[in-house]
Amino acid sequence: MTIRIGANPIGWSNDDMLELGGETPLEVCLAEAKEAGFVGMELGNKFPREPEALKRALAPFHMACVSGWYSAELLLRDAEAEMKALRPHLDLLKAIGSNVLVFAETSNAIHGDRTKPLSQRPVMKSGDWAEYGRRVTQVAEQTLKEGVRLVYHHHMGTIVESEPDIDAFMSATGDAAHLLLDTGHATWGGADPAALARRYRSRISHVHTKDVRKAVMEKAKAENWSFLDSVLEGVYTVPGDGMVDFVSVFRELPGYSGWVVIEAEQDPKKAHPLTYAKMGYANLTRFLTEAGLR
Repeated sequence: MTIRIGANPIGWSNDDMLELGGETPLEVCLAEAKEAGFVGMELGNKFPREPEALKRALAPFHMACVSGWYSAELLLRDAEAEMKALRPHLDLLKAIGSNVLVFAETSNAIHGDRTKPLSQRPVMKSGDWAEYGRRVTQVAEQTLKEGVRLVYHHHMGTIVESEPDIDAFMSATGDAAHLLLDTGHATWGGADPAALARRYRSRISHVHTKDVRKAVMEKAKAENWSFLDSVLEGVYTVPGDGMVDFVSVFRELPGYSGWVVIEAEQDPKKAHPLTYAKMGYANLTRFLTEAGLR
């Protein structure tokens, strides 16, 4: 598999704040994504969850299903219980031909709560990583046996947010568990995404490309905003419209094969989805070419 460029529908319709783009039909999202140049889409709240219905929804736009977010609760339950909860989602991904599972711990996450500033996000105790990592690895080994690679999504407002969090997670998990490198969450979380790419190249199997508006990020930190308030104010944008050096990131991923996805949540009333989708796609393809990956 060579590099394929996909999109997440969060640029059209938000999953954490359903009122953002709530009126936009799925068909509009898919048609505009195709017009912008994308060949695959990640799942969102408006997509059918039955395999044949999902295939019918994607087929007119010649779109592949890239993957879909899964909210894990491994802090609260063991791997066997998690697999039971995961089963419908995993079976859908298998049926639709997706080979990566976007996985994030949300049992105590605060990114969906506008009343909680990011300063209140959960922090793992050092002694708890080993057991958590063991559980994630067990789930990852089971999904991999079924042909789907677990890729862990580090995310603002969760237990895996900062560079030390990412390092602790990667140290605690086995080779079956891979990393979803998200340039926007890494940057906002205080990490250098290029350094993460260099350090974990052999275990990066999925890439989310969002850019960060530095002034908004700094204001969000200074004024102790919540994640969603920061999104509403425009902390994230598409590649090439912010502070992330994408060419440096991609140069640390020689030989990468898989999906590179634009996942840049914004208020669609402030950031016209098709306009930003086209801008992001054009910039991303240019960055990939400059880095020698296309």
